[in-house]
Amino acid sequence: MTTARDAQTTPSYGWPIFLLLAVAGLFYVKWFPYYHRAFTAEATHSIGKSILMGTEASPPAPSLSAALDYAWAYGKAIWQAMVLGLLLGSAVQVLLPVQWVARVLGRHGFGSVAAGGLLAVPGMMCTCCAAPVVAGLRSRNASAGGAIAFWLGNSVLNPATLVFMGFVLGWQWSALRLVLGVLMVFGLGWLANRLVTQDEARAADDRLAQLTHQQASGGNVFVRWLQLFLRMAARLIPEYVVLVLLLGAARAWLFPHIGPDVTSSLGWIVAFAVAGMLFVIPTAGEVPIIQAMLALGIGVGPAGALLMTLPPVSVPSLAMLAGSFRARVLAIVAAVVVLFGIVAGFAALALGF
Repeated sequence: MTTARDAQTTPSYGWPIFLLLAVAGLFYVKWFPYYHRAFTAEATHSIGKSILMGTEASPPAPSLSAALDYAWAYGKAIWQAMVLGLLLGSAVQVLLPVQWVARVLGRHGFGSVAAGGLLAVPGMMCTCCAAPVVAGLRSRNASAGGAIAFWLGNSVLNPATLVFMGFVLGWQWSALRLVLGVLMVFGLGWLANRLVTQDEARAADDRLAQLTHQQASGGNVFVRWLQLFLRMAARLIPEYVVLVLLLGAARAWLFPHIGPDVTSSLGWIVAFAVAGMLFVIPTAGEVPIIQAMLALGIGVGPAGALLMTLPPVSVPSLAMLAGSFRARVLAIVAAVVVLFGIVAGFAALALGF
């Protein structure tokens, strides 16, 4: 329950404003466009060109032009969701009661992991657009496991992407993604909470008391919201843009060859799993990428690896959350995502996709 102190210090209009922002923002940016996009996917068995290489057989050679072209295409696809992510990430820290975040997402058991994963499902954000919200949750004492489940669940358990995938690639791909996605999201969240030491748990309790006091002594809510929004944007956006530019230029190094000789061997599956984990794409971007690669003749093993590694994390999203998690936790997340990609590659091969 919300304590009397918390109820007195949190504005009564905080919850309604946050819910209005979340529902209206997600409806405009995600739910309504994806509803219509699902009919396009059903009718055409496509949701667009591969952002990785367009209609070409391979990504462009590394250059400034390649970097700018990718950043422009990527930016057009995600800028609205990024603005919404920053608004929600700053609003979490101002409009929601500290004790509520701690009660739902702050515990170190599986309950916070389950809550984080389930709350992520309607978000449908790509890994980088979800990162500001995750940073906001962590700053309000959300547990590592709950925050990671929310972060990964946005992209991996995205119901719209699963629908697109079914119409474009086949429902067997959606089923593989859903089964392994559930294991990834909730398993990694559970593991992150298991890694919390007693000292860290005590420090979290001390921080909760400090945050409650800060909320009690805070000034004008809207001024603080604007300040936090600008602070988060100034901290996260510059490094994000630089890393997107670098990855756009490096596409040909990460995916140097696409063709029939990219077989379902262990080497190729591992290589594509690592490349997919590092690379950054917009929401559901993996669907046309995999479709284009399969059309060019690559094995289902590397395609399966990309199915599980392209969406959940990337170099930019890992960098954006470097201040929110211990480096060891982020390294484990990245490594386990690659492992799931390898498992997905061999599963797609074994199941005869």
